[in-house]
Amino acid sequence: MSSRGRKACCAVSCLFLIIVIVVIVALALTVFKIKDPIISVHPLGLDHLQFTVDPNSKISVAMLITMVNRNFGSFRYIDSTGYVNYRGTIVAEIPILSHYVPARSTINVTTNAEFMVGKMIENPMFIPDFVTRKVINMTSRAELPGKVIVLKFIKIKAMAYSTCNISLNLYNKTADTNCISKIKL
Repeated sequence: MSSRGRKACCAVSCLFLIIVIVVIVALALTVFKIKDPIISVHPLGLDHLQFTVDPNSKISVAMLITMVNRNFGSFRYIDSTGYVNYRGTIVAEIPILSHYVPARSTINVTTNAEFMVGKMIENPMFIPDFVTRKVINMTSRAELPGKVIVLKFIKIKAMAYSTCNISLNLYNKTADTNCISKIKL
């Protein structure tokens, strides 16, 4: 092979390699860009909720957690616990069992939140919120450690964070939730 042929072969190979790298970078920055999940929390069975003033009692509320994975990689997370805060005090724990969230799909996870009535009543703002405002505003936080799986063989550690504002109307027995979710690799 002549020197001229080798130069042409190297030039074509380098050009091909540059094009492949540009395409991979363009796809990584656009199509495969990591998007935050959409997580929403829906308390269930509030119409049958019996609220007692006993400070030692616990109220169990069924929860439906909807997770929307908008990414091209799936996410597998391990068992975790979410916490519900009322004016800076943890008043409930929410166990979240491990699950697999396929790429570009939605899953529903059911769990129960165990509210500690005594911790809510101890707060001096509970009675004014309950009687005057008729609404109890709480926040929930959860961290889901796990792995993002891309192309079935690339596994990257990740952490999904979710913070929800929950407005619980005890008179109408309804709840409004607004959640913000992030994922960090």
